[in-house]
Amino acid sequence: MKKAIGIDIGGTKIAAAIISETGELLNRKEIKSDPSDREKMFARVVKAVEQVLKGSSYKVEDMDGIGVGVPGRVDREQGIAVFQNNLPWAQFPLIDRLREQFGPQRITIDNDVYMAAFAEWNAAKAKNDETFVYVTISTGISCSIIHNGSLFRGAGFSGELGLLPVFSKAAKKLERLEQASAGPAIEKLAQKEFQMVSLSTRDVFKRYKEGAIEYKPIINDVTDNWAQGLYSISCLLDPHKVVFGGSVIANNPFLLEIIKEKLKMYQIPEQQHLLSNMSISNMKENNGVVGAGLRVFDGN
Repeated sequence: MKKAIGIDIGGTKIAAAIISETGELLNRKEIKSDPSDREKMFARVVKAVEQVLKGSSYKVEDMDGIGVGVPGRVDREQGIAVFQNNLPWAQFPLIDRLREQFGPQRITIDNDVYMAAFAEWNAAKAKNDETFVYVTISTGISCSIIHNGSLFRGAGFSGELGLLPVFSKAAKKLERLEQASAGPAIEKLAQKEFQMVSLSTRDVFKRYKEGAIEYKPIINDVTDNWAQGLYSISCLLDPHKVVFGGSVIANNPFLLEIIKEKLKMYQIPEQQHLLSNMSISNMKENNGVVGAGLRVFDGN
């Protein structure tokens, strides 16, 4: 059985896993990030890999390679983490450093959302002649497109759904979707509305599900913003399938039906085939490491 190490790097945590070529998760470890310094951050990545190997019966020499998902912009050919909002790695030669640490084996690097999308595309068994979109709603909002079996990259920065302007009813103005409706934005909106500094995004959804009607306007505003962004995807790509991931929506699956209702209000009948082909990921926090591991076996 072929195996690879998948690494999913974020500003808060680093996950490392051993993945089979069929996408089976053989072992997984997660540790906290240390974005205070570029070398400290790299040391945490090394520790995550060492821990996942230590907790298994495998050595790094048993692996067919390493796949790494990194936020922001990457140079895949040179193996460089070019730019990230939440990591101290501007122009960081990540692949060279990993090779120095773990030996000369196949190492592939890509944007973390692209890695997660590849895992979801694989799990969804999407056809090679289809257009598949993975949307993540979490601390940020982004998407990745797989068209005819290949990741669509544009000039290198495609899929930045969170940068789209939407009309926010709460702010009564145009705002970027991520600024208006990602996890931190929901928290700030609720804190301002209820004058409660300790109120978290998780609290908002918990209290809404418990029937607190005063939270309904926040849910309505946020989901309407998402629907505006998704309608752009519907119009521009007319995808066959959309899968949602990220902690905000994966932990609150009831949101999917609200999104569908709002999106339907924007769509014309010819676009509404998408409504029955929208789903929430079953992989949750594992899609990043699974996708990174699977990419070792694929030239995509």
